[in-house]
Amino acid sequence: MAPIRTAIIGLSGNAITSWASAAHLPYLLSARGREKYQIVALCNSSVEAAKRAIEVFKLPPETKAYGDPQSVADDKDIDLVVVSTRVDVHHSSALPSVKAGKDVFVEWPLAQDVAHAKELVDAARAAGGRTLVGHQGREAPPVVKVRQLIEQGTIGKILSSEVRAYGGAVDRESLRPGLKYFLEKKVGGNIVTIGVGHLFDQIQHVIGDLQNIQPHLQLQRPNVLLRDSATKEVVEVVKSDVPDLIIFNGNLAESQKAVEGANVLFRFRRGQAFPGEPGLTWAINGEKGEIRLQAFSGATLHANSYDAPVTIEVHDFATDKVEKVDWSWQEWQEALPVVGRSIAVLYDKFADGPFEGQPTFETALVRHEQLETILAGWDPK
Repeated sequence: MAPIRTAIIGLSGNAITSWASAAHLPYLLSARGREKYQIVALCNSSVEAAKRAIEVFKLPPETKAYGDPQSVADDKDIDLVVVSTRVDVHHSSALPSVKAGKDVFVEWPLAQDVAHAKELVDAARAAGGRTLVGHQGREAPPVVKVRQLIEQGTIGKILSSEVRAYGGAVDRESLRPGLKYFLEKKVGGNIVTIGVGHLFDQIQHVIGDLQNIQPHLQLQRPNVLLRDSATKEVVEVVKSDVPDLIIFNGNLAESQKAVEGANVLFRFRRGQAFPGEPGLTWAINGEKGEIRLQAFSGATLHANSYDAPVTIEVHDFATDKVEKVDWSWQEWQEALPVVGRSIAVLYDKFADGPFEGQPTFETALVRHEQLETILAGWDPK
């Protein structure tokens, strides 16, 4: 099979955030990735910017440079369009190619709000292209392992689950100036949609979708310092309108995995954990036992929470013994940067056709609707 001809929108040579280059590019340029994909075009804010990025990342000189998403959509020699931009331009960057019937991969969040996400879903349904969304945490080995344990009936049916997490930003009081938009709810990219949104999807991918979500939100630190990364000096103090403590509970429908009404309690606080406490503790209590996952360097299992151990333990109620469950990366993943390993699995599977658990525009819309429920009525005043 010929490699999938791929265009990337947002691979910038001087971007404030470098997710496209850090997470997407390593796989696409690896020997394994090149067997399945060929980067044939870049699109940035201008043709000149795209040409600079082609040079910076040493892409073949014949790589096309575009300065607007419509030009990408009009190119008949592009099969797949990858959108890795700031969230408030995901919709405008992706929509032309979606309407053109191309396959489109958009980073999570799919769009800045439910309305824009739904437009992308409807356009994809009408045009018939395949879709993929960056909920790569579904493929993170610890998440895969916990899902396997649940499906194997290791702890019986789920009775309840509790999630306690920290993150969304490196520091509780400050951000880099380039991430100022994290403090503006209207932009759509913040700790609720991104930090909570990724983990929220992983949890539900394992235990099932939540119903009857009841949120409790607080903005504990409304005045956020924008601190220069190099000098550590505060360049601005910004008032946030995004909650930094997100608590909600919901329940599960009866299924092969869970009893009717199994309660799920979720707590996420912006910034660091108490010293020595894991950045993520996720417990799943079942009829026959309990699973506990702990990630000691943060809650971003989809990215870089692997500097410290990520452990999985199972308490068997019958024997009262606790056993550690091992997990591992696939051998080929270990050649890639950690932040790119799970997203590489999405690419790898997508190239071979539809796959079980594939995160699509439609599954992303469900998560957007859930998050909108959590944020509904939120008023920081």
